[in-house]
Amino acid sequence: MSFTLLLDLDDTLLDTNMGLFIPAYFQALAGALAGRIDPNEMLSALMEGTKRMFANEDPTVTLREVFDGYFFQKLGIDRDSLQPEIDKFYDDVFPSLGVLTKPRPAAVELVEWAFSRGFRVVIATNPVFPLKAIHHRLRWAGLSPEQFPFTLVTSYENMHFTKSPAYYAEVMARLGWPEDPVLMVGDDLERDINPARVMGISVFHVTASGESEITPAPDGVGTISDVRPWLETIDLNSLQINSDHPESIIAVLRSTPAGLADLAENIPQEQWTRCPECDEWSLNEILCHLRDVEMEVNIPRVRTMIEETNPFISGQLPNEWVQQRDYDMQDGHQALKVLAEARKQLVGILSGLSSEDWKRTARHSVFGPTDMQELVGFVANHDRSHIQQVIKTLSEVVTQ
Repeated sequence: MSFTLLLDLDDTLLDTNMGLFIPAYFQALAGALAGRIDPNEMLSALMEGTKRMFANEDPTVTLREVFDGYFFQKLGIDRDSLQPEIDKFYDDVFPSLGVLTKPRPAAVELVEWAFSRGFRVVIATNPVFPLKAIHHRLRWAGLSPEQFPFTLVTSYENMHFTKSPAYYAEVMARLGWPEDPVLMVGDDLERDINPARVMGISVFHVTASGESEITPAPDGVGTISDVRPWLETIDLNSLQINSDHPESIIAVLRSTPAGLADLAENIPQEQWTRCPECDEWSLNEILCHLRDVEMEVNIPRVRTMIEETNPFISGQLPNEWVQQRDYDMQDGHQALKVLAEARKQLVGILSGLSSEDWKRTARHSVFGPTDMQELVGFVANHDRSHIQQVIKTLSEVVTQ
């Protein structure tokens, strides 16, 4: 069956003492660049740039852009001029840090079994490292990316959020919001277990003792060796995502512009307006539709429900706008930018709501009696359905 397995890397697939590894990594990088940058200044800029990645909630900038925007400006140096030294560090020096880690044979066995079952396997590591560094760490774990065709390896180049509910939502968006069940396997409560659960994703808590005392209890608990037998004894369909509460809804909404940008990246311009069938939408049309629905439907409805008591909300027919407004004659890239800015506005409004605000009621001409949580939940479902549509459209037009 179709199944998505999200796997943390450090202290889940690979024994990594981060208390030793991170300082050694920072010192090695500072030493490698000492000929160009004062080591103390470099370390200060590196730590602050990393903090800024952890704090980012903007879906319009990747974590690399967040980091680079601070790091190189702070040091007063152009990235391109330093890139050869950076590449040499990751090619020649970073691999030597592998002696600070230890592979877990049971992790390799788990991944081999998952691929043999046809599972979709994602390396869901906190994306604050370059992909080249993460690939090295996978090799240290005995999980070479050259051998294992992971569906996604999250890195600072390809993600917009560090591990948070929005990170897990972005991962699912990048996968096209598949309908199959999902499990997150990790050891860290703050970065693996808790945010995945907020997103409505089932979790397996990996611990050294094989026991967990967290409340509520995780779906599964044990060592990395216990993951496979646990999966073999349960109904995998019980691990469906359940993201229907305010925090998970906001995470989905926050991640959508990032997920759309991820999916549209590197798609040639001529394919933005190509549709798989004459009655299907192109990528351009989908993005323009989402932009206009956000600005003319979603935000006004939320504001109306906040400002009025049990208002009447009339239904609209935005699907008809595709032809009426000649979306394929518009700029899809600009539509995505406008959507992202409007979505930040909507998320800002929703993030300020109280628990009582989420219960505010309205009378919808189509849905009937409803409340804020249900109505905004429809927005999240709308996002997911159109991301699935994007995946379907691109899978067909790119191969034409």
